[in-house]
Amino acid sequence: MWSEFRPCDRLKLEQLEREHLAPWATFSSEANRERIEEDDFRPAFQRDRDRILHSRAFRRLKHKTQVFVPHVADHQRTRLTHTLEVAQLGRTIARALSLNEDLVEAIALGHDLGHTAFGHTGEAVLDEILRGANSEFPLPSEVAAGAGRFKHNYQSLRVVDLLERRYEYPGLNLTDEVREGILKHTGWKADFGFPLRRPESLRLEKPSHLEGQVVALADEIAQQTHDLEDGLRAGAVRLAEVEKLPIALRVPKREGEKDWNRQNRLIRGMIAFFVSRTIGETARRLREWVGGRGIQSREEWLDARDEMPPVMVGLDPEAESLLSEVKAFIYRFIINHPTVNRQDWRARKVMTALIRAFWTNPRILPTYVLLRASEELDFPYLRDISISNVEREIRDRYHGSPGFARLVVDHLAGMSDRFALEEYALLEQPSAEQRFSGVIR
Repeated sequence: MWSEFRPCDRLKLEQLEREHLAPWATFSSEANRERIEEDDFRPAFQRDRDRILHSRAFRRLKHKTQVFVPHVADHQRTRLTHTLEVAQLGRTIARALSLNEDLVEAIALGHDLGHTAFGHTGEAVLDEILRGANSEFPLPSEVAAGAGRFKHNYQSLRVVDLLERRYEYPGLNLTDEVREGILKHTGWKADFGFPLRRPESLRLEKPSHLEGQVVALADEIAQQTHDLEDGLRAGAVRLAEVEKLPIALRVPKREGEKDWNRQNRLIRGMIAFFVSRTIGETARRLREWVGGRGIQSREEWLDARDEMPPVMVGLDPEAESLLSEVKAFIYRFIINHPTVNRQDWRARKVMTALIRAFWTNPRILPTYVLLRASEELDFPYLRDISISNVEREIRDRYHGSPGFARLVVDHLAGMSDRFALEEYALLEQPSAEQRFSGVIR
């Protein structure tokens, strides 16, 4: 038999999906993509996963804060390690529910590409600025009115649709199913003021497909349990306090264990509890909903899927309550810890100072941003304008443009913590040690 072995091509792999995945899974053979591409041996969602994995935005996640800044210790989560952990949990859930693992993994790897430096604080600052609500840098009202809002899941979609440049066209040309899952891994609104490309392809009025819902819950489980572990390792909270949580009573203990092993067993046990309860509850909901409608085939599922409840992948009420208690505990003892609040204060200072500097004097922006202004906004390239006309051009064109505000925000949103701190030092804390590098970044 093996003497006749042939490798699996795309068509064979798509056939295996149809044979082995549940009717409610999303099949690669049915994926939609804006630009038709040459045939490949990879199914559509595997190709998308690979493109995200090789993107520059993905590599920058290693220097972006999850909760604790990544450069003060070796073992704290970064946005990159969090992303990998979400992918792992998502694949576990998807495999148990006979969903498409490639789709889940692609969504998970791309879900936080739009996250800013300094965690959710950076995200909040950029949204405040675009709304004209930042008292330290009030964006002109006429600019704020047309610039739109900022939220990391929308920005993640902007990264894969527009900002990544690896091909002869902007973006990565991902399938609509991956794009939809990236957007819907956290809250979204059909009328949120963000410049989305091809919004009609995202089914904004509908709940996410099941693979997208898996990533959304895997993201929440990974975030809460791993933030708790990072807080324990950082000394922000004591193990004895965590062991008083109701969820801790669900994790078996062993007499005489060292603290470090009790801690590891607790975190492992919490993850196993929430993942297993997710699988059990979701299977129950699917059986009830599919059975109640007499769905017997893939075609019947496709006809009915837009009528399914907004949240099909979820925890049972008891497990949901336990996760909420963990989340409240983390906010009280870790997110609200003085050290984390100091990080947030510094983040606000850095992000506000950088956008103020770039907006006030666009000439200090990297060349690629000014080239984008020329290409996308039809502005004259600022470095080609005579010195006598630069100030007028900035005043009349750049400072009156909501589109330019969005380009500056794109630049800030893509920064890692390290790069943002470097830029802040260069622009706000000049020193004799700084040298001209000869390279424009």
